[in-house]
Amino acid sequence: MPVITFDYEDFLNLLGYKISKEELISRLPMIGADFDKIEDNKISIEFFPNRPDLASVEGIARASRAFFGFELGLKNYEIENSDIVINVDNSVKNIRPYVSCSLVKNITMTDELISSLMDLQEKLHFGIGRNRKKVAIGVHNFEPIKPPFTYKAVDPDSVEFVPLAKIESMTLNEILRKHEKGIDYSYLLDGFKKYPLIVDSLDNVLSFPPIINGTLTEVTPFTKDLFIDVTGNSLNSINYALNIITTALAERGGIIYNTMIKYDEVSYISPNLNPKKRELSINYVNKILGTNLSVNEVTESLQKMGYNTEIISENQINIFIPSWRFDILHEIDLVEDVSVGYGYDKFEIDYPKSLTYGSFLNNYEFFNVLRNIMIGLGYNEVTTFTLSNEKIEFEKMNKEIGKRVEIINPISEEYTCLRTDLIPSLLTILKENRHHSLPQKIFELGIVVNKDYKNEYNLAAVKMDAKSNFSDCKSIVDAVMRDIGKKYEIDEKNHPAFIPGRCASIINNDKEIGYFGELHPKTIIQFDLEHPIIGFEIQTENIKIEK
Repeated sequence: MPVITFDYEDFLNLLGYKISKEELISRLPMIGADFDKIEDNKISIEFFPNRPDLASVEGIARASRAFFGFELGLKNYEIENSDIVINVDNSVKNIRPYVSCSLVKNITMTDELISSLMDLQEKLHFGIGRNRKKVAIGVHNFEPIKPPFTYKAVDPDSVEFVPLAKIESMTLNEILRKHEKGIDYSYLLDGFKKYPLIVDSLDNVLSFPPIINGTLTEVTPFTKDLFIDVTGNSLNSINYALNIITTALAERGGIIYNTMIKYDEVSYISPNLNPKKRELSINYVNKILGTNLSVNEVTESLQKMGYNTEIISENQINIFIPSWRFDILHEIDLVEDVSVGYGYDKFEIDYPKSLTYGSFLNNYEFFNVLRNIMIGLGYNEVTTFTLSNEKIEFEKMNKEIGKRVEIINPISEEYTCLRTDLIPSLLTILKENRHHSLPQKIFELGIVVNKDYKNEYNLAAVKMDAKSNFSDCKSIVDAVMRDIGKKYEIDEKNHPAFIPGRCASIINNDKEIGYFGELHPKTIIQFDLEHPIIGFEIQTENIKIEK
């Protein structure tokens, strides 16, 4: 979980009210946090990752004003109008299509602000941004640049500029090869022939998202006006990130100015700090919490969590959700905040009204047998996501895209369908651990969705080693089938992910129940691996031990 470190006196200045360190330490965890350490005036607190708006001392101070009863309800920030425009070119549509911006003026760049701003930016990159893939944030000194700005995609060798932390001018390709940030994040632009860029009216480079800013807009202790750009693949995510970082600067006394984001067919004003409205049933709250709270008690609890409320009836209220609350997806999230605002310490301890007994699932014992067999063979168990994407499930396995359960409106290109096999997930694990020594031997017993769109448990394993071969893989399958008391035969199988002639079907009772063999070099390379790999996958439904 993210740890935020701040100075107690700086927190009090932001809070605008007096609260003793002892009271702060005793009550602040009730919001949903835990103190990591306290050294003199330095306080480190660990917040749950579902609250990125609390990833800075500014966000904590805002939440504390409401929670401690100093200023109940939604914090309002004034937004001034500006004539700043950022034109979005169609060339970025299939690369990194969305951008939002804001300008915050009259900032005093104290040491505390600089430290907090850098820390918040990195936490947003890691959390909402999924390590910059989904969201990347650029913070700029506004003084040397001239709007309007343009967000476009360019040939990587056609533009050069001096990136942060360097003194020589580089092309975009050179930045990816030579700059530390370019090397770290170059994979985000893999497969693209053009790269995104933000320039001003004089073609000065502000940012090469999601990699690095230019030195022209480097923020210094003397910077007064900050221009913020947020780019990414999710419009909702970039707007939440922009709102969090913009309002954090406003907590430091900055004045927010809006910008116009112009696409060919649509335009919108950014940032948009208007709250979202949602209805909440008091009966639903009490049903979930096991309480008998009145409409006024629920309202007061929500106001302590920074919401504005409007009573419709004794059983219904309107809730106005802050524009920086990324975590509110469902009514149940509001109920959780009611419980936090009401106070966990006020809930009475209760015991279950009836006594029940649990039991193992039907396949528990058999699955444990399989796990023990694989562990005995020297394999480590892994657990991977059942969500996947067509590139991993089909393209990298050299297969034509076939039947699969697709995700409607996926929030990420990483998760667009349910997996159809386990081996692609295991190869992805090997890719993430390729820096470890060989041999690497892993297995998984997990759910896949078969061609009939039904869940089934498969057992799969892969081994990466310089000496891996077909005979080695057959001996592993032999051991598994022998130890569960099942006889089997093999037959030649043509599988596009395996080397022809080195892949076999596993036949039991005249039915194919799995396959094994040597992975094709093309498959290995497509998962960014280098060494020979063997693997097998078996449908466990067909090898159950009869009782």
